[in-house]
Amino acid sequence: HLLLFLLFVGPFNCFASYSRATELFYSLNEGLPAGVLIGSLARDLRLPTASGQRPAAPQPPLSFTLASRGLGGQYVQLDNRSGELHTSDVEIDREALCVESSGVTVFGGAASVSSSSSSPSSESCLLLLDVLVLPQEYFRLVKVKIAIRDVNDNAPRFPVPHIRLSVPENAPVNTRLAIEHPALDPDVGTNGVQTYRLRDNYGVFTLDVEENESGERTPYLIVMGALDRETREEYVTVIVAEDGGTPPLVGSATLTIAISDINDNCPQFSDSQLNVTLYGNSSLGTHLATVHAVDMDLGSNAQITYSYSQKVPQPSRDLFHLDESTGAITLSSKVDGDTPRLHRLIILGNGAGCIPAVITVLVTIIKVMTRPPEVVPRFIANEAEGVVYLKELEPINTPIAFFTIKDPDEKYKVNCYLEGDGPFRLSPYKPYNNEYLLETTKPLDYETQQLYEISVVAWNSEGFHVNKIVKIQVLDDNDNSPVFSQQLIELSIEENNVPNAFLTKLHATDADSGERGQVSYFLGPDAPSYFSLDKSTGVLTVSTQLDREEKEKYRYTVKAVDSGFPPRESIATVTITVLDKNDNSPRFINKDFSFFVPENFPGFGEIGVISVTDADAGQNGWVALSVLNGSDIFVIDTGKGVLRAKVSLDREQQSSYVLWIEAVDGGDPALSSTAKITVLLLDINDNPPLVLFPQSNMSYLLVLPSTLPGSPITEVYAVDKDTGMNAVIAYSIIGRRGPRPESFRIDPKTGNITLEESLMQNDYGLYRLLVKVSDHGYPEPLHSTVMVNLFVNDTVSNESYIESLLRKEPDISIEEKQPQISIEPTHKKMESASCMPTLVALSIISLGSIALVTGMGIYICLRKGKKHHRADENLEVQIPLNGRINLHMLEKKPMEISNI
Repeated sequence: HLLLFLLFVGPFNCFASYSRATELFYSLNEGLPAGVLIGSLARDLRLPTASGQRPAAPQPPLSFTLASRGLGGQYVQLDNRSGELHTSDVEIDREALCVESSGVTVFGGAASVSSSSSSPSSESCLLLLDVLVLPQEYFRLVKVKIAIRDVNDNAPRFPVPHIRLSVPENAPVNTRLAIEHPALDPDVGTNGVQTYRLRDNYGVFTLDVEENESGERTPYLIVMGALDRETREEYVTVIVAEDGGTPPLVGSATLTIAISDINDNCPQFSDSQLNVTLYGNSSLGTHLATVHAVDMDLGSNAQITYSYSQKVPQPSRDLFHLDESTGAITLSSKVDGDTPRLHRLIILGNGAGCIPAVITVLVTIIKVMTRPPEVVPRFIANEAEGVVYLKELEPINTPIAFFTIKDPDEKYKVNCYLEGDGPFRLSPYKPYNNEYLLETTKPLDYETQQLYEISVVAWNSEGFHVNKIVKIQVLDDNDNSPVFSQQLIELSIEENNVPNAFLTKLHATDADSGERGQVSYFLGPDAPSYFSLDKSTGVLTVSTQLDREEKEKYRYTVKAVDSGFPPRESIATVTITVLDKNDNSPRFINKDFSFFVPENFPGFGEIGVISVTDADAGQNGWVALSVLNGSDIFVIDTGKGVLRAKVSLDREQQSSYVLWIEAVDGGDPALSSTAKITVLLLDINDNPPLVLFPQSNMSYLLVLPSTLPGSPITEVYAVDKDTGMNAVIAYSIIGRRGPRPESFRIDPKTGNITLEESLMQNDYGLYRLLVKVSDHGYPEPLHSTVMVNLFVNDTVSNESYIESLLRKEPDISIEEKQPQISIEPTHKKMESASCMPTLVALSIISLGSIALVTGMGIYICLRKGKKHHRADENLEVQIPLNGRINLHMLEKKPMEISNI
């Protein structure tokens, strides 16, 4: 927009716009939230709309626009209409905005937001904005400068966490030492670092702060007391920097004050005099003594050199050599007959810049004879180049050597003894004089000590000593077995491991040396073949996958054998526990379970137990059972596997249930399996027969008098919802009323009612038959009753009369008869009854042949009974021809009775 405007107005307008440029100055604190008012350009520029003056003519509205959205534009929001300048969502951080490398220095200002017409100082942190005011009548370029005031939002911070300062121990009081790493605080003015302090000054230090011309504050360590490195060589404290904000913020670092050494101590000897004895036959280089002085200083300040005092005569200097570095005194010349027997050596311990320390060494020389005793060894044990070789475990009193002690002058008595440590003894060998035997006093042990150095010392009455050094080397023998670091090695491994899986590394040690101490490893004879043991390294592996369900624990032996001759060995026991993994699904004992349950079984009663196993162990072998279908009726006890029904089951509603049971183990991830459960309901006699015909006790049937005997009249038809014997129905007449009620009979199987005898004139009238319909249930049969009404007449002329008779309560006596079914037909009884007169007659006529006649009669009766029985078995159920309903049209088959 600015470019188009400049092109339109031309160069003259540009000159005019420049002349109308204006500067506005504002200031605000850093870190203010969005929406804080910085200033109103319209008001501060005193534009007409802002002053409230009404223009003479309508003017276009003012427009305020940022000429460019540079770095400063992201921190402010300018209202294009009102000219109000607010803070934006981008928070102003003065320390990030104005760094010292940019040439702008941060300064502190007022805490409140205010506008100012005065120019900010040169140390201000400024945001520079160019704002265009349009339209042309009010056009001007406004230079907006926003000074960012500092707030105390930064704590002092040391550039390093540990500061080390060195102070010489002879530093005088009030010595000032600058601390090279002062604390830094991005804040300015009083919000910057103001003071320093020590958390613990130990009573000998304090801090002071100096400020240079640029305002930087440097802490100085001031020594307030005497220091001594030999007493304490280091002080560790914490230096704390604090700014001047409200509240003040602090930062800290560890300050280590090291006390450097100066040469303020001189060498000192612990003793003033040392006495030394030297034999006259001592060899050159014999060590007499070592003097040692101590200097408490460090480094070069503690270096000590040793020298003879000028008071030491030259012959003594020539006879004894003094090492100037170590202070060792050795024999440098041979002792002869002219050598003085007493030497006084004054030795100085010299330190830099110190008075020497003094120690006196008195050397007494013991003169010896010119012909010392002779010690002649004769070795019994193996000897080479002065070294005797003995095997360990040699028995006690093993001879080593004979020593012959001689006096060349043959006028002095010579004694002999043994010097040195070890299981050895030097004793006179009788009956010879001056013969001594060196022998062992106990077995030698190579593993305890390999080399002994002893001396055979001979001396005479003049005090002359002769030493014969004997070195004894102990030879190793294979007397130690390998030793396992553990006698019982307990291991564990998860099953289904990868082949050749690493189990452990066996370790055994052998105290013998050389090949005798080299250990090889072997599996014991009880180890399974799929375990491998590396002979050299002792690495134990398993070559195949282990299955915990096949075998959970392994126990076998391993051997460690050394390379000695004969070899020695030791045995350790390895136990391996195979840890379980969830690699087996739960298994049902059967895939299909069938349970037979009587109906009306009580709710939550035990239907059956579902057995399930899981070969895994622990949590992996824990099995939870659940019903996948039918969970609204059936539940399962997870712990015991007991299947239960929530409600009582009715076979007549549903005779069987098929359930799917899921078994889930406790592994992660879990494994599962399913099984089929069939619940079959056994019938119980819980339903009495239901009479379907006749439908009412008030119905009746017209029977014509001309009906022939044996003709079917009607039927009673009933059904039973139970099954088996519980549904087998028997019919019987248990009550009768009518002119000749025995004229009608009912078939116990079919329920068909037939006419037994011809009807006469006086047999007309209403017959009422009370029929009992009973099942064969166990243990108690159930029954129903129905009234069958038969009206014997030629016609029905007065139905209302008949209905009135039916409404009357019938006076019927109940016949307690058990209905008979075809197992023993009723005709048999009738036939048997008809045979009785014949038998009586025959017995009266011929008493003599009564037995024969009786037998024949019984035989005849039985034959006839069987014929009637076969006839009854072949009877089919008759369908009644008369009736008010069409039930006789139903297809019926011969009924059979069977046991389930």
